[in-house]
Amino acid sequence: MVERGRVMRVLFLSPIGAIGGAERVLLTAVAGLRDAEPNMIVRVIAPNDGPLLAAVRELGAEAEVVAMPAALSTVGDSQLRTAGKWRGRLKLLAEAAKALPETVHFVARMRSAIRRFKPSLVHSNGIKTHLLSRLAVPPQVPVVWHLHDFYGLRPMAARVLRRMRGRVAATVAISNAVACDTASSLGRVPVVVIPNTVDLARFMPGPGIDLDAHAGLPPSPPGTVRVGLIATYARWKGQLVLLDAARHLAIDSPDLPVRWYIIGGPIYHTSAQFTSGELRAEAAERGVADRVGFVPFLSNPAGAFCALDVVVHASTLPEPFGLTIVEAMACGRAVVVSAAGGAMELFTDGHDGLGVVPGDAPALGEAVRRLVAYPEQRASLGDNARRTAATRFDSARYGPQLLALYHRLILAR
Repeated sequence: MVERGRVMRVLFLSPIGAIGGAERVLLTAVAGLRDAEPNMIVRVIAPNDGPLLAAVRELGAEAEVVAMPAALSTVGDSQLRTAGKWRGRLKLLAEAAKALPETVHFVARMRSAIRRFKPSLVHSNGIKTHLLSRLAVPPQVPVVWHLHDFYGLRPMAARVLRRMRGRVAATVAISNAVACDTASSLGRVPVVVIPNTVDLARFMPGPGIDLDAHAGLPPSPPGTVRVGLIATYARWKGQLVLLDAARHLAIDSPDLPVRWYIIGGPIYHTSAQFTSGELRAEAAERGVADRVGFVPFLSNPAGAFCALDVVVHASTLPEPFGLTIVEAMACGRAVVVSAAGGAMELFTDGHDGLGVVPGDAPALGEAVRRLVAYPEQRASLGDNARRTAATRFDSARYGPQLLALYHRLILAR
């Protein structure tokens, strides 16, 4: 309870209606809070009625759509990575200017929706909603920013967030690496480290789905080792590194019984995302199209993890956390991890995972070759990974951690 006789009302703001890693964290938060405080009223506002809000409703929480203008949904600092520095800045400023009139009306609609709900606290889950929270949330309501990114790698975003940080009661960093980055990139904001967690009853060893059928491929020959990457189609998630590793092994060990899978899809409407057609063309260019299956986003990612013998994390930039790593570990899978950033906090090399240098496709290929050749090592890594997930990343602790933070912030106000 917030006060005697008053029920806590928590409002989450999501910048998208699809489900990626940050949105899976949001769903874990909603489920955990409802378990920890059954009387709490939880609502999620998103820009469209996609899979995220459907999952929110299944959890028994409230869901609302406040439609975001198309011109605003495509604005992002991602083009600063894919275009030249000044060219990217000019393009971003032009897009922001074009979206400004519709953005003003959108902020007004968001402010109205928030005031109608009368939240005790607002929890923002992405950079666009961080900025909106500064403009649309009543000043007496505590605001929490959930930080899923290294803003030190996004200087323009960091600059804007520093200007908007004045009303933030607390930030939640998903790893120690993100907390350190926040201190240097955003300056004086209160930071609480609450690592991401996983539902051990959902992500657990068990039968997997038929990945070949989902990819439209003929069944794999007996003895085939399935190796896959599950991620959004963000260009830094390492799909090209996986394809390069597949090419490396196809040349050096053409008879190695491996089939590769790229599982996921684009969830943002920005130039920083591959399209399915682009990735298929990249596979063909490398001569591995017949060795790689493409599977779209699945409603049951646990079934996809369990269908794989080896799960690859291949991000080319430091990973703020690496939720798919922990989910794969909880499913008892052997993981090969691009060892940088928060991902390095999740596993012990050689015990419950294997680490490789980010972007090093030959090293990734060699790690996969070793796990194909030594199934007992795959099994040992998977068993240890499950124990690590159960010990360190059980979602049962997530709701109480957030609830304790909320109570402290509300009482402080």
